[in-house]
Amino acid sequence: MSKFLEECAKMLKEKGDNVLRLSEQLPGGEIETLELVPSNRCQDIYSGAKAFTMTAIGILCDDGVLSVDDKITDIFADKLPDNIDPRWEKATVEHAILHTVGFPSSFMDIDTDSTLEFGRDHFRNMFSVPLAYVPGEGRIYTDASHYLLSRVVTEKTGMRLDDFLWDRLFAGLGFLEAAWSRCPMGYPVGGTGLYIHSSDMIKLPILYRDGGVYGGKRYLSEDWVNTVLRKEYCFEWDKTGKVFFKGGMNGQKMLFNKINGRAVSMQSYGANSDHLAVFAAEYTD
Repeated sequence: MSKFLEECAKMLKEKGDNVLRLSEQLPGGEIETLELVPSNRCQDIYSGAKAFTMTAIGILCDDGVLSVDDKITDIFADKLPDNIDPRWEKATVEHAILHTVGFPSSFMDIDTDSTLEFGRDHFRNMFSVPLAYVPGEGRIYTDASHYLLSRVVTEKTGMRLDDFLWDRLFAGLGFLEAAWSRCPMGYPVGGTGLYIHSSDMIKLPILYRDGGVYGGKRYLSEDWVNTVLRKEYCFEWDKTGKVFFKGGMNGQKMLFNKINGRAVSMQSYGANSDHLAVFAAEYTD
């Protein structure tokens, strides 16, 4: 077992963090996993799911069938309900990625509310409420933005988000298994509810660290990767500028350190994932 994993686990235990497992990989090395608490192989990574949904959008942009500047109302022109908020005309795919569409606070948050509260037809529900602001002129973090992106993937490919990612990403990266929470009409919710192992979770930061290449095969263009790093699509840089990370509720984390290239993922229930980010930024061995 790597010294990093052992020392990181010790630190987290001293902090009182309830960690299930940690995975680590250095460039050119194998993925190692340390399980601290025996648990089911697949765990909910909560908002970590948003980074996978965003990556599906990137694949479509690389394919040339979508642009982040495409308007939501153009994509769904023949499916929109009547009398939607006219401000939707300004909303783009990038607004959804960045949580700047204008959805109200906590809208369609299935981690805290029953999914049935949003009705059987989540798509129609998204367009049934007034926006909180003009798209691009504010930011409110919601799960609704990535459910919208999940539906964009289906609209552009005819495939549901999880099927598309199995075909274009998960299988190639050697995922053990994956499951995604779905709305009442069967579409993956996009913003949360992705159940995977930490050793598969870590493969996304590895992919972005390595410029879109994994195992010698290209899955994302360098242009898309650079855009994600520059604009902080779902991931973000820590205050030191060393660690690029995405977190999720209850202490999920995936990251890479741009100085030494170390990628790390953590699955937990009740941890402060900032402890991991600080440790990964400061660890020099």
